Amino acid sequence: MSAERRPIISANWKMNNNHFKAIQYMQTLVANVPKAGAAAVDVVIHPPFTDIRSVQTLIQADDMPFFLGAQNCHWEDNGAFTGEVSPAFLEKLGVGYVICGHSERRELFGETDEMVAKKVEAIQRHNMVPIMCVGETLAQREAGETESTVLAQVRAGLKGRPNDKVAAMVIAYEPIWAIGTGRTATADDAQVVCAAIRGCVAEIAGADAAGAVRIQYGGSVKAANIAELMAQPDVDGALVGGASLDPSEFARIVQFRSL
Repeated sequence: MSAERRPIISANWKMNNNHFKAIQYMQTLVANVPKAGAAAVDVVIHPPFTDIRSVQTLIQADDMPFFLGAQNCHWEDNGAFTGEVSPAFLEKLGVGYVICGHSERRELFGETDEMVAKKVEAIQRHNMVPIMCVGETLAQREAGETESTVLAQVRAGLKGRPNDKVAAMVIAYEPIWAIGTGRTATADDAQVVCAAIRGCVAEIAGADAAGAVRIQYGGSVKAANIAELMAQPDVDGALVGGASLDPSEFARIVQFRSL
């Protein structure tokens, strides 16, 4: 983690927590993360769409030291896209960050690199920050294709983006084989891939953008391994899945400096 890049820790609830549970969660989280504990970290909560308004109201009314995020969006502002959510709607709700290209969206719902690139553009067009996910499967890892797979996704997702827009992004490296399996890439493994991502960004958008872009690691992140991961020079944060569902555990992750 570079001292020049502000850490970013994201809680991806996935399809968990109805809006009643979301309210309870936020109240527990803020009780365990005082403002001083979040002062040097961007903490982003990504609830399901049905919870966003409830979480937004709590963050604003109680001046909670957290940012509001979304788990996905469409690339069009409106139209005949039943079941999808417009980035324009999310902007109006005060959403600051939107995950796009999550491995589950790619694997289960057929999202392509081209679709992810369109989402990146749409998210930034609506003044939100994309958290663009990239990562490899176990088969690709075992075939020695980690870097070629991940960097191909990076190049596709950043295609056509101005350098200043690239600099403002977050890229999340998710080793798919480590998500929800209890297996975790070592801190050294995470650093190698995150450094390769930063090098790829430098080739695409220049050294300034590469120095500014924040890179998260996501894959069975827990309080037990967050400090070691965050000690790596090219790991600027974490995209936390299962462990983020426990507000007490997530509070410890956010306050990784004290672990």
